[in-house]
Amino acid sequence: MNYFLRGIGVLTTVGVVSVLAFSLPSGEARGDGGDYVLPRLKNKNWQQECSSCHIAYAPAFLPRASWRRLMGDLDRHFGENASLDPAIQADILKFLEANAADSGTSQMGRRVMQGMDAKAAPLRLTETRWFAHKHDEVRPATWSRKSVGSAANCAACHQKAEQGLFDDDSVRIPK
Repeated sequence: MNYFLRGIGVLTTVGVVSVLAFSLPSGEARGDGGDYVLPRLKNKNWQQECSSCHIAYAPAFLPRASWRRLMGDLDRHFGENASLDPAIQADILKFLEANAADSGTSQMGRRVMQGMDAKAAPLRLTETRWFAHKHDEVRPATWSRKSVGSAANCAACHQKAEQGLFDDDSVRIPK
């Protein structure tokens, strides 16, 4: 009887550990597949230069071709002159390309690329199919609220966007 109870205990332990091991978050994805934590990428120039005007958008939000277009036209960056020293610009572009949606290094990037033409190069992450799907319940009037500003202002609703956390639990849509 003692061996029988020990056997049941071992099987129960193995079962519980297996369930936990295969259900715990790994990498950047967690939750039901709809909540994401982006990897904590580091690039001093990207963090410093891009976040001086807006959130430093995660490279996984756009494919390489998009980042090339954006970085190649910084003197006319959405109506602003965001020109950089050529060495800094090259460093940021190299970083963005290495971690872009189509680089194959990120689960978030793979999701962004689903259904996107491989040659597509949207200039705005709000133009991606992934973004439209994730925000389909947000009414257009919400984006134009003074407290939000636009769909590109991730931090207005995603309270932990600066830390790369875009889970549904941290979303607070301002009035």
